Amino acid sequence: MQAWQFTEVGKPLTRREVPEPGAGPGEIVIEVRAAGLCHSDVGFLDGTLTSLLPFRPITLRHEIAGVVAAAGPGVTRFAVGDRVAVPAAIEGPGTSSDGGFQPRVAVREGLVIPLPEGIAWDQAAAATDAGLTSYHAMIVQGGVGAGTKVGVIGLGGLGSLGAQVALAVGAEVYVAEKNEKVHAFARELGAAGVATEIGAFADRDLDVIVDFAGFGTTTAAAVETVRRDGRVVQVGLGVSEGTINLQTLTLNQVSLIGSQAGTAEDCRAVLDLVAAGTVVSRVTPIGFEDIADGVGRLERGEVIGRLVAVYG
Repeated sequence: MQAWQFTEVGKPLTRREVPEPGAGPGEIVIEVRAAGLCHSDVGFLDGTLTSLLPFRPITLRHEIAGVVAAAGPGVTRFAVGDRVAVPAAIEGPGTSSDGGFQPRVAVREGLVIPLPEGIAWDQAAAATDAGLTSYHAMIVQGGVGAGTKVGVIGLGGLGSLGAQVALAVGAEVYVAEKNEKVHAFARELGAAGVATEIGAFADRDLDVIVDFAGFGTTTAAAVETVRRDGRVVQVGLGVSEGTINLQTLTLNQVSLIGSQAGTAEDCRAVLDLVAAGTVVSRVTPIGFEDIADGVGRLERGEVIGRLVAVYG
């Protein structure tokens, strides 16, 4: 079968012939129906995240939804024909083993969750990474609930889902997004306010600000804007380092919290919201043959929302 593989830093994904995977003890083989693309793919190719990969060539992609095609010895939770999803995890496919940029992938049973009926494959794939990451940042790390005033910095694939999660639990959402072409979309989602900078909402006493951009200046602005005793949750890593006003952080007793990925429980919660129609990823579907080009589009900043390869 064909797979899109990372071979070395600085080179695009290579389409190669690879063996069909088998289901070992405690494993299932998933017939991939959709695999999402994200900026981690760019990070593997440009060297930023390459150290996470245990071998090469390796088939990338950790946003996987599909159907169980085979079950190995000792598998008890899944049977052939079950609809499943694989929450993104460092120890999972696409990072620690071959991932979803191929028609079939072997995955340890413990890393897989059932997929509720009625969820489209592209939406399911996006929920396994962007969805769970946004949910974890908002609900678990941010403590967002009904009546919370929330600032969202960056309304890309993650930020738009984070805003929807916050709205779904009854929060009041304010969006800061430099790309004014996205402002109408923010209002359609139900944002109470939209601006190019989070500082525009300094008079709104925001309880929580989630920075999905992470360009240093965005984090600094969040610290300056959130109310006294408020919380800033850092998700985006547009740059690796930033400078914040320690005096403001200290005197206003601001909590600055990092948030990375999420849990299987977070993914289940997001899938329930997707099934209910309250959270929807802004998806652009592509074909299997377009995966390498799609990663290039991500690198050039040409994608709004999420690219998802749909095949199988």
